[in-house]
Amino acid sequence: GAGGWSPLVSNKYQWLQIDLGERTEITAVATQGGYGSSDWVTSYLLMFSDSGQNWKQYRQEESIWAFSGNTNADSVVYYKLQHSINARFLRFVPLDWNPNGRIGMRIEVYGCTYRSEVVGFDGKSCLIYAFNQKLMSALKDVISMKFKTMQSDGILLHREGQNGDHITLELIKGKLSLLINLGDTKTHPSNAQINITLGSLLDDQHWHSVLIEHFNNQVNFTVDKHTHHFHAKGEFSYLDLDYELSFGGIPVPGKSGTLSHRNFHGCFENINYNGVNIIDLARRH
Repeated sequence: GAGGWSPLVSNKYQWLQIDLGERTEITAVATQGGYGSSDWVTSYLLMFSDSGQNWKQYRQEESIWAFSGNTNADSVVYYKLQHSINARFLRFVPLDWNPNGRIGMRIEVYGCTYRSEVVGFDGKSCLIYAFNQKLMSALKDVISMKFKTMQSDGILLHREGQNGDHITLELIKGKLSLLINLGDTKTHPSNAQINITLGSLLDDQHWHSVLIEHFNNQVNFTVDKHTHHFHAKGEFSYLDLDYELSFGGIPVPGKSGTLSHRNFHGCFENINYNGVNIIDLARRH
């Protein structure tokens, strides 16, 4: 249409902010210059936020991505995002514009409603999921979730067995640590403990994703697209674990006395265990 956004002053401190009203999955953006003018932006950054307070810059290929903009006022430059963004707020930040004009933009954002189940933890609670062992496949476990927090320490996930075997996913000083402990060191002397750490600065109040896949003795541990693959020797595929998972803390304090074991204080989104939506289940039952 006619018009468009053109700030009073054209400099690198301007931005156009959009409130989509709710968290939205954004898959593409498109830009034009100001209608019938010599005002257009030749490159820009894209920032996003859930709250309008904490902002992240869109990154691609491990670096902040500068989008190529327009070369005239009216042609549409469409850009499909390499990976979609889930956010309520967007900011378009002009970097360069037509030297013979000013900053001028018309924009379009493409996407759809982002469906999610979110639960908040206060640092004193945990969510326990007990499942039907008759329906279980002993050789395959897949757990996925997103979390966000301002606390640098806290238990995200814990699962314990009768003989001291346990798996713990814990945030320690802003990094995620996956600890697999085979309780009986006489049976498993060579492989009593596996501890993998991934990520950093995960206490920045932004959403981070976690995926743990366990097939036989192959484990894939993924945090925000960074994956650590490892094979565990011997008896690992037959960990003696209860058919119970706790999220956000360890139900009985002092049950596993190895790490700091502070309960999680923050939010979880879309917790899935072998295809079961845990938060939805907790809400309904």
